Amino acid sequence: MKTMRGQVLLHIPAKKAWEIFRNNGILSKLNPNMLASAEYLQGDGSPGSLRLFKLGPALHGYVKESKQKIEKVESGKSVAYQVVGGELTGMYDPYHVSFTFLPAPGREDEQCIAEWKAKFKPLSPATPPPEKAKDAALEFLKSFERTELLSA
Repeated sequence: MKTMRGQVLLHIPAKKAWEIFRNNGILSKLNPNMLASAEYLQGDGSPGSLRLFKLGPALHGYVKESKQKIEKVESGKSVAYQVVGGELTGMYDPYHVSFTFLPAPGREDEQCIAEWKAKFKPLSPATPPPEKAKDAALEFLKSFERTELLSA
């Protein structure tokens, strides 16, 4: 299995980034061009839950939806899931993703480091690594800084 990761510095505390990532209502409003909607199909976000991301028009040339089975949750810190439905399952099997939010050293109350990590096995030698998924995830994470622009 192969691994790919990326991280971005966010100018919000890790606690706030975690709350945003776990809140489907906020995620669905944050950047509709990238993520049109997020919803739990089954469960409440705990391990075993199924979550569906319907991606926005900016990503339709790559992926339109991602159905995820949550595998592990470290409350306030990270969530890991396996993609079990959507276009990525036609490219990789398995495809596991984790998002982690850690306080930035020395700036814990103001900033955090958001990490995206994927473990994957391409179905074909011609299938490229998921660079587009990484880039989209990191760009979307940067939009977390704009949550103060959303009305509740």
